[in-house]
Order: sequence, then C-alpha cells, then structure tokens
Amino acid sequence: MKKRWKIREQSDQRAVLALADSLNISNVLAHLLIQRGVTNFFEAKKYFRPELNSLYDPYLMDNMKEASVRVIEAITNNEKIYVYGDYDVDGTCSAAIMYMFLKELGANIEVYIPNRLTEGYGISKESIDYLNKQGTNLIISVDCGITAVEEVDYANQLGIDTIICDHHQPKEELPNAVAVLDPLKPSCQYPFKYLSGAGVAFKLIRAIADRFGHKEMALKYLDLVALAGAADIVPLTDENRIMVNKGLEIINSNPRPGILALIKSANMEPGDLTAGQIVFTIAPRINAVGRLGDAQRAVELFITDDHTEAERLASILEKENSERRKIDEITFSHAVSLVEQTVDFENELGIVLHNDNWHPGVIGIVASRLVEKYYRPSIMLATVDGMAKGSARSISGFNIYEALQNCEDLLVQFGGHEAAAGVAIEIDKIDEFRKKFNEILRESLTGDDIMPEIKIDTKISLSDISPKFVRILDQFAPFGPGNMRPVFVSEGVSLANYPRIVGSNHLLTTIKQEGSDKIFDAIGFNLGHFVNIIDKDRDLLDIVFTIEKVQKNGMSYPQIRLKDIRIHDRDN
Repeated sequence: MKKRWKIREQSDQRAVLALADSLNISNVLAHLLIQRGVTNFFEAKKYFRPELNSLYDPYLMDNMKEASVRVIEAITNNEKIYVYGDYDVDGTCSAAIMYMFLKELGANIEVYIPNRLTEGYGISKESIDYLNKQGTNLIISVDCGITAVEEVDYANQLGIDTIICDHHQPKEELPNAVAVLDPLKPSCQYPFKYLSGAGVAFKLIRAIADRFGHKEMALKYLDLVALAGAADIVPLTDENRIMVNKGLEIINSNPRPGILALIKSANMEPGDLTAGQIVFTIAPRINAVGRLGDAQRAVELFITDDHTEAERLASILEKENSERRKIDEITFSHAVSLVEQTVDFENELGIVLHNDNWHPGVIGIVASRLVEKYYRPSIMLATVDGMAKGSARSISGFNIYEALQNCEDLLVQFGGHEAAAGVAIEIDKIDEFRKKFNEILRESLTGDDIMPEIKIDTKISLSDISPKFVRILDQFAPFGPGNMRPVFVSEGVSLANYPRIVGSNHLLTTIKQEGSDKIFDAIGFNLGHFVNIIDKDRDLLDIVFTIEKVQKNGMSYPQIRLKDIRIHDRDN
C-alpha cells in the first residue's frame, strides 16, 4: 500500500541553535526536543530526568476527598469492599494495585473481574446481584464504570456504595456514585487529562496514603501503572511519562514475582526492557487470559509473592496466548476473505463484518489487523447471546466514537474513544448500520485520509548518526503516543550489499550514503517485496526509518528500522 510522507513543520532555526548550544547536542536533537515542547535547559532536565515530585497532587482531581474518606471509613468499619475491574491489561493492573494497597491497610477486600465472554465489559446488574450476595458494602470500579448510570442506581437501591475510578469518555449523565474519579469529567479541573485506568487508581491510593501520612506507600505499585500505561496506549507525556519511566525502573531492577515470570516466559530478561517490549510481548500474554476466559488469573499473577505460583500462572498465560494466536490467525484469514468477497471499496470507505462463529475474544485484534492491511475504519462483530457484539478500530484523524454516536439509534450499546470502541447491535440491524456508518465516512473522509500517512520528524544524513547521537536519542524514551520514537528521512542512500528476505517478509540489508563512510545494518518489517525491485548497483533510495539498538556479541549497535522506501526516478 502506497504511503504519504509528511515531514513535520521545522522548528525556528534560532531556537534550535540556542538549545543545541545550551545542551551541547546536535541541531537535529535540539529540533526533536523543540517538537516535543522542550525549549530550554530546565525543560530538558525535566524531560530527560523525570522526577516523582513533578506528579500532581491527587486532591486536584474532582471528588478525590469524598473517595478517599469513604475508603478509609470502609477500612475502619471492616466493611466488605470489592474492587471491580476490567479484563484487559489496564483493568487487571488497576484491580491488583487497589487490592494490594488496601489489603496492606487491613481492608476486607476482594476482586471481581467480569468474564468477557459471558458478561461483557463493565458493571452489570447481574454482577451487582452477585456482589450483594457476598455482603458487599462498597464497590470501587477501576478502568470502567463511567457510563454505568443505571447500574450504580441499582447498587444504591441495594444499599451498596460505589466509587468510580475511570479514564474513559463520560456521557452527559454521570453515575450517582459516592465519588466519580475521571479526569475527563467536565467538572474535573485535574491538570492532566490522559491518565490510564491504573493511573487514576494510583491517584486514589496516593490520596489515601497521604491521609495516613505515608504518601510513599503507593510508589511501589508504579510497576503496574507502567505496565498498564504502556499497554493501554495512553500518551506518554506529562505524568504518564514520569510514572511509566519510574515503573520501568522497578520492572528492570526489582520485578515482582508475577512480572518476572511473565518476562521469562517471553524469553526475555529484566534489565533493559522498554515500553515497546511491554506493548508487543508482555501485554498480549496478559490480555490473552481475558480474551479466552477468566482474567482473574492475571490479577492473581500480579498479587502473588510466591515465585513458584507466579511461574505456574505465567505458564497458563503463555498457553492461552498461544491458543489466542491460532484463533487470531484463523479469524483474520476468514475476515480478509470476506472483505475481498463482499466489500466494495469504490463505494464503501469502512469495513463492517459479522460472523456467528467468530471468537469474541479476538475480534478486537483482528479489527486492528484489518486497519493495518486496508487502512479503513473497521468493525468486527461476533454473535454473543443472540446479539452482535464487537470491536471498532479507527484510522488516524477519524473519531470512531463520534461516528458511533451518530448511529446511536441503531445500537444497543457502545463505548470507547476516538481510536477504538466496543459496540453491541441487534443482528437484524447490521445492514442498516453498515449503510449509515459508510454514509458518515463518506461525509468525513477524503481520498488522502484513507492513504496511510507516515509522519516524519526531520531529514538527516547518515553521517549525523554518531554514538553520542544514539546515546542521547535513547534518553527520549519511554516512547509511545505523544512521545513517539523519532522518525527520520534520509535521501540518496544506496545498498552496501544485496538485500535478502528474512522471516515471513522482512527486508534485511546494509545501507550507506555518498559522502559518509558509515554503513548501517537495516531491517524493514513487511518490506520484503523490495528485494526484487531494488537494483543494488544502480538505484538511489530515499528511506524513512527509526533508529533502534540491537545487541551483537555483548555489544550494542544502532540499527536502521525501515518504515518505507522510495526508489529514485520511479516513485518520485
């Protein structure tokens, strides 16, 4: 698929030169910092050395006083507390954080995670009935609950108090809970709006610890905040950057038994793990148990102090993830064949697929893979209890939550944010929904919108890539939304040796540039088709890439990670 290259606006040259001089770094690095809002020495110090004392006071969050007072009252009176979580990484990490912290304070506390396959997302009346039978006095929802208006009213009728800790977009009416903690709440003046669910849970436990005069008690749970923040793809800016940075330090230096067992099951070792490795290797293993069954096992893994038990639980997650991958491949293959047979891309800008037999636990992943393959907003629906339920995934710049809002009259339920959402619809309304969804897309998207765009930070020459350059670039981490790994373009490069394909379809080669004696290893994932197109001895190339480190013989080397290639006099 042809991609658009878009170079970001270049920084003011005087500002670049001033910052480069004050920090003793190259102009390229100074430009990258300015793009990230770093304009002087003091901001650079804060960026490169994130400190916990820069975290905001949790009591700036609306309803925090009410929430912390009610929790302490419940602990003091030995009331039965249930932490109500979600079945993904953020939800299970949030539940584990709240459970372990309150347990340490002597709370009478349990965890409830709904089953994705039988209960679906969020708080339900059926789950409240169950918690009522357990003698529950207080429910603390984490990573869910912001839209549970009727459910909280039902809990109130049964005499059960509720505290909502969520980070999702609220609707017009808020639940009538004792406290609603959500930085996206219209009345909330909290300075940072993009915490993960675990970030909001951390704010509550920090507020409670502060009331006990032991504010530092909460800090040991930053490893789980980091795991959730990286996996939930929240912006790694401001507070999230600090918490993920400090949490990764814990994971790499002194991981709790469950996280260590997970790392080892992925054939890795702690010490230099990145946010990216969490996203692509650790998170899928945690999500797998919730996708295929009971996510309570992930919470058990996080809270155990026993290394043997941690290894046992990690092996279960590993098996579930292997099974998930098999189901994922079968479902994706089926979905692609349906797209090729039924979707008319001349007239339809979106993909809406439904099948009775798809596993509801993997359709979110498959929807993401369809977006990757076709670059169209994609919705995958499976049949659950006679209803079509599924996942929606968007493309850059298109708010799929708003699109679903505009189809609300055809939906039973929906929720999420601009990039991803969950949806439920009557099966006999799918065709009508597909038609209306595509009408909205036609009104909103142009031809350019459905061509993938690569955002490029700046042009560089290969000669700019020195050991010092790479060392400082590493300190831009943790990378993620809002602080992505810098993307470069270099023009007029050539291959130093013949390219070859490795793995399924990955291009492996070495590259050089006239005027520089440097040669770099380069790999381009899913760019294997270029092997038969590029003439090594004749072609000059423009390449878009990131720079990452690889280990060889105990030494660290920079590697060019190719994102796209243009061949001179052919593509230009």
